[in-house]
Amino acid sequence: MVIDDDNEIRDILRILLSSENFKVTEAATPSAALSLMSPDIDLVILDVTMPEMSGYDLCQQIREVSNVPILFLTAKSRNADLMMGYAAGGDDYLAKPFAYPELIARVKGLLRRYIMYQGRHTPKPKGEYLTYGDLRIDCVHNHVWKKSIELALTDTEYRILKLLMGYPNQFFTIQNIYETIWEEAYLSSYSNTVMVFIRKIRKKIEDDPKNPAILVTVWGKGYKIV
Repeated sequence: MVIDDDNEIRDILRILLSSENFKVTEAATPSAALSLMSPDIDLVILDVTMPEMSGYDLCQQIREVSNVPILFLTAKSRNADLMMGYAAGGDDYLAKPFAYPELIARVKGLLRRYIMYQGRHTPKPKGEYLTYGDLRIDCVHNHVWKKSIELALTDTEYRILKLLMGYPNQFFTIQNIYETIWEEAYLSSYSNTVMVFIRKIRKKIEDDPKNPAILVTVWGKGYKIV
């Protein structure tokens, strides 16, 4: 789904994505987008500045009903703006004006990871679980529980937690996490991106997120599950 109040941008995206055999649903307003959300939507491309509400607010509302990957398409590329996008539940961003190859690469990367980790259209064997302490991950259906309570994690949050839980007591550097999850070369400016997601995961899995006892910081090195 492409959500943008600019008709020209929507036309361009529809033409580019359709040329790659993607089926594109369009929405010009946040309210139209929410009415069109369905299990058939596998990716959202979302503008930041729109009528009715900001893209950040719309992203949060989408997150209440779906964990599909969300790619922010925005003219705002300051670090603070990017952090707001990630904090709202976004998975990636692309600054306007954008290049066609980069757009397609990011769309395909997000869809590939979503299909792989969410099991969309891909049969997987049963009985794949990761369990550590009070946490349990169903790797087939991508559910996460703490004790008997199911947690609502976004796709990116889920993948980071699964990565760390797969190697308990082994620390991962910020670069390790970024390059594994985002599948692209790490730059030092990306460290805040990883830290935002770590904070969001802690809010969901920790009894006291300010004093984490599960997903801990290894000072000067990175993060690990203990």
